[in-house]
Amino acid sequence: MSGIEVRVLADETAVAAAAAGMCAAWLRRRPNAVLGLATGSTPVPTYSELVRMHREEGLSFAQARTFNLDEYFGLSGEHEQSYRFFMQQHLFNHVDVRPYNTFLFDGTVPDPEQECLAFEAKIRALGGVDLWLLGIGGNGHIAFNEPGSDPESRSRVVAPNPETVAANSRYFAHPSLVPQLALTVGLATISEGRSIALLATGAQKAATVARAVEGPCSPDCPASLLQNHPDCAFLLDQAAASHLTARVSRERS
Repeated sequence: MSGIEVRVLADETAVAAAAAGMCAAWLRRRPNAVLGLATGSTPVPTYSELVRMHREEGLSFAQARTFNLDEYFGLSGEHEQSYRFFMQQHLFNHVDVRPYNTFLFDGTVPDPEQECLAFEAKIRALGGVDLWLLGIGGNGHIAFNEPGSDPESRSRVVAPNPETVAANSRYFAHPSLVPQLALTVGLATISEGRSIALLATGAQKAATVARAVEGPCSPDCPASLLQNHPDCAFLLDQAAASHLTARVSRERS
């Protein structure tokens, strides 16, 4: 039986408010909290809500430390499709987080394997991640941990599946420009986070969400491995939850 807490919310805005609320709770309880962050279209409203909370409610990131899940190999942080650029545009430039406390893989390093080892060491040195924000890919991947990834995997260099590359190509001027390699935290690294929030919105994610929540716990659907986590919540809008068969509470917002 899945150990995932499923929260079905009214819409994308409510999902963003719930996710931002989880981040804010950690920051208010522990101002130097370590937040694990995701990129892609799904968390953008969450980051907008966190920026609003910073500006209007005084939510401070001044002592926070952040780690991002992944980065394209071969792209510098100034590249418009790098995840560093994404984070600057959507969150970091708009809150009081200290630049030296924002950790992302460097996609331009000559030795990416060493970069991955150093990334893991930084996480350990700061006592681990308090909250990971995750998205979910159409094939069940989390970060760039594609189906078949080792549950004990750590940060490493990976080749995203062709379907993942194709899905990400909409962000690039031409599909041929999508990097074929990426650096990603591993499934074990994610599972060691004290808490996890996976965000999913839209009907296109419904079948995958159902596999992750109600299907077998298997590397064939990496997100399903979160069933074993002691504090994991799936924050879903109505559409993303539409294929779930078990009775779940539906929150009104």
